[in-house]
Amino acid sequence: MYFVYIIKSLVTIRYYIGSTENLDRRLSYHNSGKVKSTKAYKPWKLVHMERFDTKSDAIKRERQIKSYKSGNAFKKLLNL
Repeated sequence: MYFVYIIKSLVTIRYYIGSTENLDRRLSYHNSGKVKSTKAYKPWKLVHMERFDTKSDAIKRERQIKSYKSGNAFKKLLNL
C-alpha cells in the first residue's frame, strides 16, 4: 500500500505534497526535522491522504496534484 499525502505547516501557510509507503513514519520525519525541505516550517499536520495499490500509481497522482498546486483544483481537493 502506498500513500499520497498533503501536509500543512502549522507555522506558515505552506503545503507539502509527497508519497510514501509508511505514512506515520514519513510524517514523523517531517516533524522531527529530518526532511531538509520541510524542517524550517515544522510542525506539520496531515490535511489530505489517498491510498494506492502501486508505487507508480501513487507517484502519478502526486505529480498530478503538484501540477495544480495553489490553483482552484488544489483548493477544491482540500475543500478550501
